[in-house]
This record gives sequence, structure tokens and C-alpha cells, in this order.
Amino acid sequence: MSTITDVLSEARFVVCAGTGGVGKTTTSAALALHAAQNGRAAVVVTIDPARRLADALGVRTLGNEPHEIDGVGADGGSLHALMLDTKLTFDALVRRNAADEAQAQRILSSSFYRNVAGSLSGTGEYMAMEKLHELHESGRFDLIVVDTPPTRHALAFLDAPRLMTRLLENRLYRVLVGPTRGIARTATSAVHLLARQLTRIVGSDVVDDAIAFFRAFDGMEHGFEQRANDVLALLRSDVAAFVLVASPRRDTVDEARHFADQLRDAGITVRAVVVNRTTPPFAAPDEPHDPPADAAPPLLAAWHDFRTLAEREEREIDALRAAAPGAPLVRVPLLAEDVAELDALRLFAARITQGHAG
Repeated sequence: MSTITDVLSEARFVVCAGTGGVGKTTTSAALALHAAQNGRAAVVVTIDPARRLADALGVRTLGNEPHEIDGVGADGGSLHALMLDTKLTFDALVRRNAADEAQAQRILSSSFYRNVAGSLSGTGEYMAMEKLHELHESGRFDLIVVDTPPTRHALAFLDAPRLMTRLLENRLYRVLVGPTRGIARTATSAVHLLARQLTRIVGSDVVDDAIAFFRAFDGMEHGFEQRANDVLALLRSDVAAFVLVASPRRDTVDEARHFADQLRDAGITVRAVVVNRTTPPFAAPDEPHDPPADAAPPLLAAWHDFRTLAEREEREIDALRAAAPGAPLVRVPLLAEDVAELDALRLFAARITQGHAG
């Protein structure tokens, strides 16, 4: 059976998927750190706005561009990190696909755009994929690790590259931009009728902004569609590895199994599983499970409680293993403290890459 180290060494893109609160951001950073320590130029893209990761990496803050972490890489390796800024990434995408600066400015100055750029459903996932593509095209990195936004729907991330093309293929968009494309008078009448209906609901200013916004995008559909296809091809390629992150609780395991099912239905195999915050078994499988004979009653009670908890967690892990057959599964024990500085992150990375696989 392959190990998670094997998976990392073969991948150029790693996508860490899972629900929130299971250590996904820390796992993403640790995998990128391990790659840097093994001579690769690695970058981790996180969506977590908390200071915790920046502190663990020894930097004051993270922005939307890769920031190199000093003193981390070995044998030519390096570690960069960035915290995704959805709005800035969206702005850059608009500029890249606009025919000229004037078209880009019409979009960027639109109040409708400013309102939807950060709030449109799926925008976070879309911009994470856009950043992955941007980093790939730069040619600067051997490994790109993406910490996905927490969601119950793995396909929201997979479907994100088509978000903008779906928006620009929407019937409303087609009708609103129709008159600029020489569509017949009936289409113009439809625009007027639709505009009057929308005006009664949301007001004329909003409708005017929406029409101006959609018309400003005229001619950009092909660029967005091509970008979406490129990203999907990267995600489905042999050099992309999806790593499922969970903790050994029933609710998070159920969510992880749901993720695995969705990925499998989409034709994507989970390449590795990381189970964080596990309880140590206190004894190897071939060792006696009896407590020390001279244990005091309080210690004896605690011993039994922890043994019961470890056994319950093992049943949950078995269910998770069945959801990703053949994928290396690594347990990371519950740490005494949160990963809040670089040495702790190194320890966490070692736990993942050298930890107990099952």
C-alpha cells in the first residue's frame, strides 16, 4: 500500500477537502511544509482568515500573493503561503479576461459587481480554483496545496470553475445583453418587459446597475469558459491528489464519507485520508489490554474511559477507511496544544507523514 508521502511525491496539486473544524487548514500547511523540507518549491493557499496559521508560519500576516516563509526549505526547497482574498482575485480575473482596460474598469466600477463579487454563492470556491490556475501558470511551484472552504458539498468546489460560465450563460444575461448583439425587436421588447418587472421588485437603480454589469461582460464568455475547462482538467489529472481530512467523531466522519461519495460519483478518487485528534490506544494490538494491576481507582477509571473512547474512535475510522478503499489513512493524535508556532507545525507535519497508517 502506498503512503501519504508517496502521494505527495507524485502530486503537483493537493486539494484538502473536509468539513470545518477538523484541522484542514493546519493539515494543508503541514503537507506543503513537508514538501519544502524535501526540496520542493511548495505553496499553500488557505481560506482561513484567522491569525492562527500566520502565527504558526512565523509571519505577521498573509495576503493574496505568495509570501515566502523564511528558514523552512531544504535542498533548494521553499515554502510560500497566501490567504485567499476573493475580491482581489476576482478583480484580477476580470482584468485578465477583459478586452481592454476600459472594459475592465466598467466592470470593476459597477456597484452591482462590488456587491456580488464577494457574496455570490460559490465565489470562494471559484476564486480558490482561479488562484490554483494562476499559481500553476506562473511555473514557480512544484507543489500547490489548496485548503478548500468548509462546505458539506464537495462538488461545490469541483463545480466552481463553471460558476462564471453558468452566470454568463444564464437566460437573464442573454436577454439583458441581447440588444447589443443585434437580436430582433422581440428580444428588445422582452428586455423592456423584464426590466419593468424587476424594477417594481428591486428598484430602478439596481436594475440599471445589473444591466450595465452584464453588458460590460459582453465578449468575455470564451475566456471564462476556457479557464474553467483548464482548471477542471488540472483537477481530474493524475498529478492532482484529493486528501480527505476528518476527526474521529461520528458527525465529521459522516461528513467525510459524504465527501468521498460525492468525489467518487464525480470520477475522482480520494488519494489519502488524514484523521486528526485521535485518542492513543494505550497498547499495541498484540499487547494486553488490561490496566496496570497497581493503578489507583481514579487512574483506573480514567484508563477505562480512554480505552472506551479509543475503541469508539477506531470504529468510526473503520467506517472512514471503507469510504476510501486503498487510500493510505493516517492518524494524528490529539496534541496537547494548538499548532501556534513553526516548530509545532513541523511536529504536526512529521505526525502526518510518519504517523501510524491503517
